[in-house]
Amino acid sequence: MKRKFFVAIVALLATLGAEAQTVVVDKVVAVVGNSAILYSEVVDYSKQVLSQRKERGYTSDRDPMSEALEGLLLQKLLYNQALIDSIEINTSMVAENVESRVEAMIAEVGSIADLEADAGKPIFEIKADMRRMAEESQYAQMMRSTIMQGVKITPGEVEQYYHSLRTDMLPIIPEQYVYAQITKFPSSTTQAKQRTRERLLEMRERVINGSRFDMLARMYSMDPGSALQGGEMDYTPLTNFEKPFAEALGKLQPNQISGVVETVYGYHIIQLIDKRGEEYKCRHILLRPTFTDYELADDLKLLDSLRTEVAEGRTTFEQAALEHSDDKYSKQNGGLVTNHELLEVYGANDTSYSRTAFYKEDLGRDYNYMRGLKVGDMSQPFQSSDMRGNTLSKLIKLIDIIPAHTASLSNDYLQIEQIALQHKQQMEFEKWLNKKISMMYVRIDPMMDTSEFENKNWIK
Repeated sequence: MKRKFFVAIVALLATLGAEAQTVVVDKVVAVVGNSAILYSEVVDYSKQVLSQRKERGYTSDRDPMSEALEGLLLQKLLYNQALIDSIEINTSMVAENVESRVEAMIAEVGSIADLEADAGKPIFEIKADMRRMAEESQYAQMMRSTIMQGVKITPGEVEQYYHSLRTDMLPIIPEQYVYAQITKFPSSTTQAKQRTRERLLEMRERVINGSRFDMLARMYSMDPGSALQGGEMDYTPLTNFEKPFAEALGKLQPNQISGVVETVYGYHIIQLIDKRGEEYKCRHILLRPTFTDYELADDLKLLDSLRTEVAEGRTTFEQAALEHSDDKYSKQNGGLVTNHELLEVYGANDTSYSRTAFYKEDLGRDYNYMRGLKVGDMSQPFQSSDMRGNTLSKLIKLIDIIPAHTASLSNDYLQIEQIALQHKQQMEFEKWLNKKISMMYVRIDPMMDTSEFENKNWIK
């Protein structure tokens, strides 16, 4: 009898010990505004910190738990301020992303039951926790972006920043490339456009007959920004859309589907979800014309013959670009590539941001055909795409290679301006942050080590 009693006591103590451990894990260790931070959140975040260090190939003597706690304090503060300032986020997109992540987690462990067992909670709680954290993170990012966007810099400040740097602190500008190109869109574009229209009309008919628009968007849409969300885009004014898209959307009633709409990005069918004042919430499917190898062969042959003519001196690359290139941004300038298309797409009218020199990272897959060329050399013709994703063929001539060098104000003003702006944005953000910390309620449990905080103002 005594033995049974002893065993029961041991089992009870073990159970209480496990429960006590669970309580410690879930203990509130900090509060910012109306948001609590759990010990378990700090532990999970610290694992992410260690994983990021490993991925980026650096080590740190800083305690990952302290770094994680400070990161969460900042996120909670930004989140609370975003709510105060009525910052808006795309909650439906967050929900879609969470669903995709949960589906991937289920596929990785094998089943919902396995995921629930690993997490120690039912699937609906897993989703709710992930959605809450994802929404808080999105609010925090939007709040930070709002603060940063309000910071501007003058030429005088750029020059002052540059001269404040020691020589060994001046940034190193990576190797840059200056090049010219001749581009050709497929000559069979008319047929390809017709095929694309017919595919979209078939999808429209399927939706009318009962298929889900969002499922078709996930399967077929070529818009990477919305396809994973079922083609859905959050409330947006018509003025933010391409004119043909806006005109078609403005005529729809909720749940109605447009006919095929052509924009510079391709072809769309659009479904209106809701209208709120002058803002429209919709989903769309985007398709671009696709081409067979046979259809693309003619353009590659033409570019190859132009390459031969230039190499043999029968014409110049500049003349060939003027007469044959489909690139309206460069053909009048000897094929010299600039970032004018990028500036136009983003509505940047300041010509001071024009560039003719590009980093390797700017060139994307085109760099594979430029790599190994000497100045003056031409590439072989190859297939590529413009920044809107439209298929084309291209021939490149390397004009110049600017070696990596220490930045100078005369040659690298735009790069220095960007670095100076980032520095000013960070300084202004820190001022804003310190002010908000002093105004917002912040409490940190004494059990947490705060000695390695970068910002000591968190400790009150």
